[in-house]
Amino acid sequence: MGVHIDIAGLRPERVAVVPSPLAELGMALHALSEPGHHPGLQAWVTGVTARLDPHLADRMCEADFLWRTTFSDLFMPWAGIPGRSALPGATLAEELDQLDKLSDEQFVNAALEFTCGAGHGEGGPTALTDPEVRRRALDLAAARGPRQSLFSERLLADPPSIRAWLRQFLQDCDEAFFAEVWSRLRHQLAADARHKTDLLRHKGLAEALNAVSPAVTLDEAAARITVDKLGEDRTATGDGGLLLVPTSLGWPHLMVLHQQGWQPVLHYPVGSPELTAPQTLERLALRLTALSHPVRMRMCRYLARSAYTTSELVQVLGMTAPEISRHLTVLRKAGLITTRRRGRYVLNQLDVTVVARLGSEFLEGILR
Repeated sequence: MGVHIDIAGLRPERVAVVPSPLAELGMALHALSEPGHHPGLQAWVTGVTARLDPHLADRMCEADFLWRTTFSDLFMPWAGIPGRSALPGATLAEELDQLDKLSDEQFVNAALEFTCGAGHGEGGPTALTDPEVRRRALDLAAARGPRQSLFSERLLADPPSIRAWLRQFLQDCDEAFFAEVWSRLRHQLAADARHKTDLLRHKGLAEALNAVSPAVTLDEAAARITVDKLGEDRTATGDGGLLLVPTSLGWPHLMVLHQQGWQPVLHYPVGSPELTAPQTLERLALRLTALSHPVRMRMCRYLARSAYTTSELVQVLGMTAPEISRHLTVLRKAGLITTRRRGRYVLNQLDVTVVARLGSEFLEGILR
């Protein structure tokens, strides 16, 4: 599992760490649409929602598929500018100008990419040029509800009008709530970008990526970055660069822009203590599997309350010593129990702190 970025031939000076106001606005819209993903932002979401103009709130629902269930590449337009060397703008206005530089095909593909079945391929038929791709996109849009169906029809019929609609909508969001948020967050994000840039210059890409998240690893021999995520995909820097973009509103989402022909981007959260050591998805699956067995569930009931030897578990569970040992081995390999020696006996006990974190680790893993 994971998203792989081939960085063969990538020059160090082509790696940049830059905050993006437009990408952060996208995360703000996502948090407002999916507050359950961001419990730490509950107070901010409640405050913005309470004072939001009803007309703007209605427009926010009109195209929320661009930021609700997934995160559209439209919020990172600089990655799609030809040459694959553009950087995020310093202001939202600059990045909206960059959004205007995308071709109609790029704009439509990015808008429909996840929700309406457009792929990551480069140079293939698009919904603007191929009737069959268009029909499929509209069918998928219709299956997602009347709002998305209507928006997709308008998008395919008249891309320039939707581009103008989106630009005005984002400007209105900036005026309504985002400008105040960005004035507070941009200093934190700039400081993080400086820190990661110093790591890049003085300690190399591997150290910088580890500081981004332990879920991001570099295989220098294979010239490949791997981001531990559910699902499988790949992209390459090619003759372009690699961008690292910090977000303050984004936890637990660690996202990778991997659209072919676009600059690869790692969009990573900062400022969350939960990010110090996220579990790998393989480790998470191992723990959930270990706890799913009914015998081990019963065993955990005892081990959560007190430490037991193998012989004591044989007595309370009515099983043989080899059976108990096999189940203890599974729990131990999953890191769910601790052991300590008392004389010639080994005491086993459930690590309740690890089990207590499984809920948040599961949520972070599937939302990563």
